[in-house]
Amino acid sequence: MPPISPEETPIPPARPQPPKFAALEPLKLPVFRMLWSTWLIANICMWMNDVAAAWMMTSLTTSPIWVALVQSASTLPVFLLGLPSGALADILDRRRWLVATQFWLAGTAIVLCAAIAMDLMTAPLLLALTFANGIGLALRWPVFSAIVPELVPRPQLPAALGLNGIAMNASRIIGPLTAGMLIASAGSVWVFALNAVLSVASGFVVLRWRREHTPNPLGREKLISAMRVGVQFVWQSQRMRAVLSRITIFFFHSTALLALLPLLARNLKGGGAATFTLLLAAMGAGAIIAVLFLPRLRQALGRDQLVLRGTVLQSLATAVMAFAPNAWVAVPAMFFGGMAWITVANSLSVSAQLALPDWVRARGMSTYQMAIMGASAIGAALWGQVATVTDLRSSLEVAAASGTLLMLAALRWVTDVSGEEADMSPARAGWAAGPPAETPEENGRVVITIEYMIDPARAAAFHLVMHQTRRARLGQGAIGWELLHDIAEPGRYLEEIVDESWTDHLRRFNRATAADMALRERRLAFHIGESPPVVTRYVVKR
Repeated sequence: MPPISPEETPIPPARPQPPKFAALEPLKLPVFRMLWSTWLIANICMWMNDVAAAWMMTSLTTSPIWVALVQSASTLPVFLLGLPSGALADILDRRRWLVATQFWLAGTAIVLCAAIAMDLMTAPLLLALTFANGIGLALRWPVFSAIVPELVPRPQLPAALGLNGIAMNASRIIGPLTAGMLIASAGSVWVFALNAVLSVASGFVVLRWRREHTPNPLGREKLISAMRVGVQFVWQSQRMRAVLSRITIFFFHSTALLALLPLLARNLKGGGAATFTLLLAAMGAGAIIAVLFLPRLRQALGRDQLVLRGTVLQSLATAVMAFAPNAWVAVPAMFFGGMAWITVANSLSVSAQLALPDWVRARGMSTYQMAIMGASAIGAALWGQVATVTDLRSSLEVAAASGTLLMLAALRWVTDVSGEEADMSPARAGWAAGPPAETPEENGRVVITIEYMIDPARAAAFHLVMHQTRRARLGQGAIGWELLHDIAEPGRYLEEIVDESWTDHLRRFNRATAADMALRERRLAFHIGESPPVVTRYVVKR
């Protein structure tokens, strides 16, 4: 073979680079810009409330466990109510539901104002009202998460979620600074009063959004059934299970720093309320800077690489804070901790959004938020208790070391699906072999059988595809699935699917995605019969 001249040497195609300012592209869309502004204000209110409540608790008691329980009270409702609120966000008008949550938060802030003004505030009452505020957050977060993919094209989704991270972390700066100034100059009651005003204003801004709610032609799902299907989808999705394991480990350990930060701020040389605010602002600034570089980081590194490096950086920041003698050391540590926090959270949030079809998006994202808040609530209580039994430094050291070790274990043992992201967009043409249009006269569970004839030599590959089919059927809402093998005829298989009712049977067809259609083609490629697989439907007699 003659040598190849330099001119003939093939040049690999250049890797596509994100456009300049790609992180800000979604803000060109008016509706996204309006709702993003609302999200920013809502998060400012959240941080103002958390800072005022945490600082007020330090004036009511000096016990580390009580101070740490403020964060538990704020986050636990999201863990307890995330699934029902996600189901409601999927089956109700999302715009109206979002408005209702804003008014709930306003009402909670008004009650807080009244309790402080009447000098009735105690540590237990503060926890109870913080818990009530957390209920509003639990109701609001899933619906907003489900709305974002409606507002931006799919390629801009990572940038849109990054901008949500900017809103969260800009609020981490603005909220504590505003709360600190109000607490120092006028008192905590004015923090909660401002929260009430901003929450009401945000509710009226959302009312301007002219989103058209399209009712499901099959009617509204029952709440319990919708919750069951949401849990089934997440459990059957390998990608969601991998995401949830990683986000749980990260927030369980990283929350140690935030939960104990008021006490760390007090213990620093010259520390006080202003130091606490400064540390939160440094963390928020680090997160905002990191978001601007995330598009290029995603080009260079895979998701799990970003998660691991972010976890290591977060652990290092926590370890430094355990030994920081003054703000000169603590502020840079919190800055890099903020960079790590947004890198991990954004990477896993994008992965979760891409793993969810629209019909179950709010339920799926509610489980994601439940994992975050449940891990944060339990972690805050645990690390607070460790600090009570030992000391602050020991608690942070253990959290830093175990966080990195457990993340390494999760990346090694909780595997994700390989290859490209599955296409979760709705199937363009629906199922080619859909159910008959007429509704059966009898009510009851529906049993569907599909008969396949395959080459016995390809049985192992067929079993693998049918294992994926099982996950898909159950993820769409089926309550039972079996694969039966004919002993007398090795090439004959019978797939059996059980649906709760005829309506639920029809819902499964409406939930089909492009990934489901691709799986169907792979399944049918094994069939060697002269006619298509025989589909038979039965109604279970009661």
